[in-house]
Amino acid sequence: MRNATFWALFVTALAASMPNLAGQTKEAPSRADTSAPLIQSIEGPNLYHAYCASCHGADAKGTGPMVASLKVKPSDLTTIAIHNGGVFPKARIERIISGEELTPSGHGSSAMPVWGPIFSRVTSDVDYGRVRVDNLARYLNGIQQK
Repeated sequence: MRNATFWALFVTALAASMPNLAGQTKEAPSRADTSAPLIQSIEGPNLYHAYCASCHGADAKGTGPMVASLKVKPSDLTTIAIHNGGVFPKARIERIISGEELTPSGHGSSAMPVWGPIFSRVTSDVDYGRVRVDNLARYLNGIQQK
């Protein structure tokens, strides 16, 4: 996989940051863990809260608890359509989430992961990865400001 090193580093950083969310501290592991947590739900709101809210915030406005530790402020995900002429670019958002399209800063960097490879780690049916990406994009479409 072309992003294997990125994912190994990302998972290490994610694992190291999780205790910090609970007010605890923990040193990063000395070697990268190549597994990442995968929630069982395929529902958009659940995926958002599990994978996106720590940076983008529960309200999706870019104010999550990890903001202080990021070099680039997370985007306000409720204004995607506004910045695209009033149209939500669902196919593009799916490509960004899955890692098929990288943005100038953000998704695909060590600070902002893409989720396609993690979402596709389903033993019973790899198509659930695409379903997760689609459901997450649909959720984001549903929270757009008018």
